[in-house]
Amino acid sequence: MSSPIDPHVDLYGYLGMTRNPDGSITRKPEFFPIVPPSYKPDPNLFSVLTKDFPINLEKKTSARLYLPETELNCVPTKKIPLIIYYHGGGFIQGRAASLVFQNFCFQIANKIPALIVSMDYRLAPEHRLPAAYDDGMEALHRIKTSKDEWLTNYADLSKCFLMGSSAGGNIVYHVGLRAVMCVDDLAPLKIQGLIFHHPFFGGTKRTLSEVRLSNDKILPPLAADVLWDLSLPVGVDRDHEYCNPMMGIKSEVLMAVKDQGWRLLVTRCGGDPLVDRQNEWVRMLKEKGLHVIDEFSDDGFHGCESVDDYKAHILYCVVKNFVLSM
Repeated sequence: MSSPIDPHVDLYGYLGMTRNPDGSITRKPEFFPIVPPSYKPDPNLFSVLTKDFPINLEKKTSARLYLPETELNCVPTKKIPLIIYYHGGGFIQGRAASLVFQNFCFQIANKIPALIVSMDYRLAPEHRLPAAYDDGMEALHRIKTSKDEWLTNYADLSKCFLMGSSAGGNIVYHVGLRAVMCVDDLAPLKIQGLIFHHPFFGGTKRTLSEVRLSNDKILPPLAADVLWDLSLPVGVDRDHEYCNPMMGIKSEVLMAVKDQGWRLLVTRCGGDPLVDRQNEWVRMLKEKGLHVIDEFSDDGFHGCESVDDYKAHILYCVVKNFVLSM
C-alpha cells in the first residue's frame, strides 16, 4: 500500500513504523487498521459470513474464516473449495483482521465461491523467518483436524489451495515446499494448487527492474531492503533461500510438486520492481517441468488490486477460473 511519507526522508515511517533506540520497532496502528469479523466492505455484495478461529493461543496466532452466505442454502453434500490465504505486509506488518485483507478475502470468497481461511502468522523482527513458515505449516495441521462446523460442513478439504499476496506469496512457496514432502500427514487436507499474487522475493544484486523502478511509490527497493533486514535470520544476506528463490533450489522437492500434480498460478505486472526476480523464478519452475499458469500484465504496480477495482476484478476472475478448473 502507498504511504504519504517520502521513503528517502523517513524510510521507517514510510513502512508504517518507528525504529526504537534498541533496534526494535513500533508499528503505527493506523497503517493497517483492524476491523471486526462482522465488517462488510460493500453492502451491494451478497453477504459473506465471517468469524475468527484460533490456531495457537500461546503464539497468539489465529485465522479469519469467510463463508458465502449463499452456501447455507445449498445441498450439504455439495461442498466448496478451501483457500488458505497468507497476507502481505513484508513479514513485519498486517494481520488477518486488517481492513485491506478483509476486503480482499471477502471478494474472493464471494466471487468463486470458496471458504477462505485467512491466516495470521508471527511477525518479524520479533519473530524472524522461518517463524512465518512454521506458523503456516501449523495452520495446515490445525485445519485438517478442526471440528469447526464451517470447515466440516462446507469446505471440500480435497480441493485445498494455498494463496498469498506479496510476503504471503513467499510464505506460500516455502510452506508449499514443506507440505509437498508430507502430503500423507496432511490428509484429509489435499492441496491442489498454489496461488502467488505478486510474490515478494529479493537478492543482494539489484535487478534491472529494481534499478528502473528505484523511485517506485509502493515498494521502492530501499524499502524492500529494510523489510528483508528485519525479517531474515540474523547474520544472513539477501541471497539466503528464504529471500532469493534461486538459491538453495531443492530439485527433489520441486519434482515432488510436479509428481503431486499441483498447479501453480503466478500473477505479475510490469510496474512491480520485483518483476525481474519473479520472471527468473517462473522460468526456473517451468524448466523443472512444473505446471505454471503465468498471468502477466504490462501495467500495474505491486499490490495494485488493493486500490484498483478494475484490476481487482480481473484478479478475482483469474483466481476463480484457476480454482474451479481443478
